Amino acid sequence: MQTVETLNEGLKRAYRITIPKKEIDARVDGELKKVAPQIRMPGFRPGKVPPNLVRKMHGAALEQEALNTAVQEGVQQLLAEQRLRPAMQPSVELEAGGSGQDAVIKVELETLPDVPEPQIEALKLERLTAEPTDAEVDEQLERLAGNQKSFEPAPAGYAAAQGDLVVIDYEGKVDGETFDGGKGESMRVELGSGRLIPGFEDQLVGAKANDQRTVKVTFPDDYPVAYLKGRDAVFEVTIGEVQQPREAKVDDGFAQSMGLEGLDQLRGLLKGQVEQELNGLTRTHMKRKLLDQLAAGHHFPVPPSMVEAEFGQIWQQLEHEATHEPDPEAARAEMEAERDEYRAIAERRVRLGLLLSEIGQRNGIDVSDNEMNQLVMQASQQYRPEDRQKFADYVRQEPMAAAQLRAPLFEDKVVDFLFSKADIADRKVTREALQAEIESTDTGEHVHGPGCGHDHDHDHGAKPKAKKAKVKAEVAPVEDAKPKGKGKKAEAAAEPAAEEPVKAAKPAKAKKAEAVAEASAEKPAKKAAPKKAPAKKA
Repeated sequence: MQTVETLNEGLKRAYRITIPKKEIDARVDGELKKVAPQIRMPGFRPGKVPPNLVRKMHGAALEQEALNTAVQEGVQQLLAEQRLRPAMQPSVELEAGGSGQDAVIKVELETLPDVPEPQIEALKLERLTAEPTDAEVDEQLERLAGNQKSFEPAPAGYAAAQGDLVVIDYEGKVDGETFDGGKGESMRVELGSGRLIPGFEDQLVGAKANDQRTVKVTFPDDYPVAYLKGRDAVFEVTIGEVQQPREAKVDDGFAQSMGLEGLDQLRGLLKGQVEQELNGLTRTHMKRKLLDQLAAGHHFPVPPSMVEAEFGQIWQQLEHEATHEPDPEAARAEMEAERDEYRAIAERRVRLGLLLSEIGQRNGIDVSDNEMNQLVMQASQQYRPEDRQKFADYVRQEPMAAAQLRAPLFEDKVVDFLFSKADIADRKVTREALQAEIESTDTGEHVHGPGCGHDHDHDHGAKPKAKKAKVKAEVAPVEDAKPKGKGKKAEAAAEPAAEEPVKAAKPAKAKKAEAVAEASAEKPAKKAAPKKAPAKKA
């Protein structure tokens, strides 16, 4: 194999590789010897087909396979011999080749830069801490109690109102004909929940037990069943029972119903949850300031291809958000006006990602096999039980998938290391003050790095001002080990680890205590869809 460098400009490299025809022919001959014993042909005993006939039948396919293998190995040899660290997968083009001639390959790539020794000895940070208040715990208790609402039978003759629950039997028809899913029994409907098609619940207000109601509705134009879209329907409904909501009383009995010892333990769990949330805000603020210092103190060229890939991810997210703006065209015009600023954000994120990777490698930071196994196990829980092993096998066989999973933890470990090296001054503040500090440099929702499959909320720097579209100028994640020269993307496309507070630990003996963490989260719990509903099933 002959190699000639044709371009060496900045981080860009180009080479021309020539693979002699005799080398490819030798590979074909080797493959013919392997497959010949398996070839069957009428008139010949198994394994006794003449080599010239085998070559005539399968030579073209084997030659193409040999050429592909030779090209792959040639590129790998080039990367190893030249000690190249590709930033993205190299571009490989066959300029000449085929039967009877040498193969000439053009290889183009961008290399990772030589990152200068990171300056991490003079880092100074402020750790803003806030303590949970009784009012915050009370708010969590009220939210929890609201999510534990139950119903009890209403008095005889009681007329159902919004917020009540009715148990109904129903049968629906369109143009006098029944339809699939239009009939059900003992369905529980909470009036005012908005779970059924528009108008259905409203027509049950005022109904009493054993009443008969005729409900007339029109299926929405976006209804998932095509033949029902926009069509009028009539439902004959029988109200079997009316129930009124019973608000949960926050006392020891309420806590015990969740598997806890009493209200004091419940309040303690909720206080711990608030503490973890505040700790998450503290870390978000510190990490943002840390990365601002790193970005300000380190300047080196970054591969344009990585910046372009990162910018593409940002732009895709911006376009997605623009479609949800009141005036999408105005949002897109604003994006276009600030395109250069977003590209600068992409460059900053790539540089920070490379810098954190370098810091981790220089200081022996890594993700252990045990930690990786835990990550795989946790990630597999999003799949069906029968598919979890397939996911685990895929991650172990695909370096990029493993890097994507590994990168968030690797970045968190590097950040923790930098925290340990920094001169940190502590200052107690209120939650409001802490949030104001964060919002003063808030860059909005995170836009994932190349290939990222996570959804985490981080903040790593400034963005263009007065931005409606939400973008963070943060780290473009990179792999925690330098490329091994296999033509893979060197930036390990994974998301930085989440800054969101971790839910409170669940008491070992309290099976129902898990509801505490769920109900006390920042966002209200989502309503469960009814098992059967004329609005949702047809």
